[in-house]
Amino acid sequence: MTEEDPDLALIKARKMKEMRKHAAAMQKAKDEEKKTLQPKSDREIMSDYLYDRGDEVLNLAEAQFPIQTKAITSRLVELIKAGEISHRISGGELLSLMRSIGLNVRVNTNIRIEDHGKLVSFSDKLKQGNKDSIQ
Repeated sequence: MTEEDPDLALIKARKMKEMRKHAAAMQKAKDEEKKTLQPKSDREIMSDYLYDRGDEVLNLAEAQFPIQTKAITSRLVELIKAGEISHRISGGELLSLMRSIGLNVRVNTNIRIEDHGKLVSFSDKLKQGNKDSIQ
């Protein structure tokens, strides 16, 4: 019996280690489940569906028209949850939607032109063209 005691102790230690590992995995799964049970805000859901400067357009719209943007966002999230909107929304599509319902969201735009291997703003190019034509 004395020969089995070290083997038995080793087996028991392995089993205890497995049980602790399993308990830790179960606790981790419960913690992750609690995080996922917390509902995402409309803003977070909307951000998940935006791409190509969509977040930038949404931020600008919220800054310029906070109440209207919140209403639009909540309605879009309802449509997303209902499955009416299944594809992602680009920044251009969101801007077009905002403007079509009467919110003229102002977006900073820069037009750049390549001039001799450099990117030059369109206004600088026009100024340069005027200087060349005057001389």
